[in-house]
Amino acid sequence: MGGRHYRGVEDRLFTKALRHELSAMGGVYAADLYSSNWLYGFAYTFHFSEDLALEASMDLTRFRSAVTDSYESRYPQIQVEERTDKPGRLYFGHLVYSFAYGKLRWAGGAITRFDFNVALGAGVTDDTTSRGVTGSAGLGTKWYLNNWFALRFDVRDHVLSESLVGEEHLVNDIVATGGISIFFPFTR
Repeated sequence: MGGRHYRGVEDRLFTKALRHELSAMGGVYAADLYSSNWLYGFAYTFHFSEDLALEASMDLTRFRSAVTDSYESRYPQIQVEERTDKPGRLYFGHLVYSFAYGKLRWAGGAITRFDFNVALGAGVTDDTTSRGVTGSAGLGTKWYLNNWFALRFDVRDHVLSESLVGEEHLVNDIVATGGISIFFPFTR
């Protein structure tokens, strides 16, 4: 009987355990009460194991409301109390769990490794309308191009309470980013 021939499982060529990661990211901030706007920032991540990491991030954006601008231009005698074109900062901490790994061979050539992760955390949305802590959850992927460099893509949902034009709102703001990551120590 012809037995089945199994290919051996290779050791993981890219390791994250006990490594540091610095990321630069850019993307879009799609807010419930504001108009969508650009976003850029950076993150520091420490990987406790191949699966589990802690991430701290800081992002910059602008909070602007096209609806309020249109309203004020139509009725110049009525001005909205809150300024609607202002800088904003997002400070977050996330627990990141990598739940799936894979590799992809490009047309018979090089092999690229990747993983998918889920992030859960909290932080502060620093603008005049937000109230309290902002909860955050999302999905991401990283594509490892060599032993120290990766591309990353993340989509996260920020849940927070905001006060705009005298009313309190519970909002879900979506943050979609792409960027690069550098892992160190470099020699692994």
